[in-house]
Amino acid sequence: MDKEIALVLSGGGARGMAHIGVIEELEERGYKIRSVSGTSMGALVGGIYAAGKLKEFKEWAVSLDRHDMFRMVDFSFGGNGLIKGEKVLSKIREFVPDEQIEKLPIDYAATAVDLKHREEVVFTSGSLFDAIRASISIPTVFTPVEKNEQILVDGGVMNNLPISNVFRRNKDMLVAVHVNAAIPIPLQFVQKEDVVEKESAYRKWMNEFYDFLHIHHPKEKKERLGFLSLMEQSLSTGMLKQVDYSIEKGKPDVLINISRDACGTYDFYKAKELIEMGRYAAILELDKVKYNA
Repeated sequence: MDKEIALVLSGGGARGMAHIGVIEELEERGYKIRSVSGTSMGALVGGIYAAGKLKEFKEWAVSLDRHDMFRMVDFSFGGNGLIKGEKVLSKIREFVPDEQIEKLPIDYAATAVDLKHREEVVFTSGSLFDAIRASISIPTVFTPVEKNEQILVDGGVMNNLPISNVFRRNKDMLVAVHVNAAIPIPLQFVQKEDVVEKESAYRKWMNEFYDFLHIHHPKEKKERLGFLSLMEQSLSTGMLKQVDYSIEKGKPDVLINISRDACGTYDFYKAKELIEMGRYAAILELDKVKYNA
């Protein structure tokens, strides 16, 4: 099979690591990815793939544990976001050199949003890293990118599954990967109770730490959402409705869904498991394509 693919990758924080498993499964089956459009983590994974460095990125990602991730967080006290993001991007630059988007071997588009002018911004030329940095700037978490009188943040604010921005060719197949789907986690990926308890304790600690940094969110004795959880749920509510519209309008030939309950937005240390979850989801949908063919 030598079918050309136009690939669309959604945002979703750590769940976006599942995109790697999807891409690997597509290539294993002989599909040729000719263009990729992404938002947030979709823009990051898609950009690294377009630059031909996905293998190196995967090897680094699966080697990380919780402590490694925490050490890479560079806190910002300027008021525009908790994290600058420069440590993460600096690490990525060690094995993914910056390139001009227009010189990449496949067509690439990264989606961000300009808060100042309240409009979507699509990067199809210029610095690959500038595009990725803008697209992953989750409001109040990562500091925004200020450039050319624009204030750029995560594209998921307006278009978390950017089907509208992917470059299409005649008779190509449109594949969209949605990592925030309202579906259950496949049974083989459901964690045991003792693991869940550990993960819950870790997430609670992270929320309390971020709340400490945001001292204007005083602690209360009653149980409540932590700062990270509150922001995640607030942003995802609008995103999910917009994604439903994007799918309905864009009509992808193949829609690969990953459960939004697969992990927390910041659980990047689960990369290995998430990659396999993406592969599993891709197998389910691509087998249907083979059968129908």
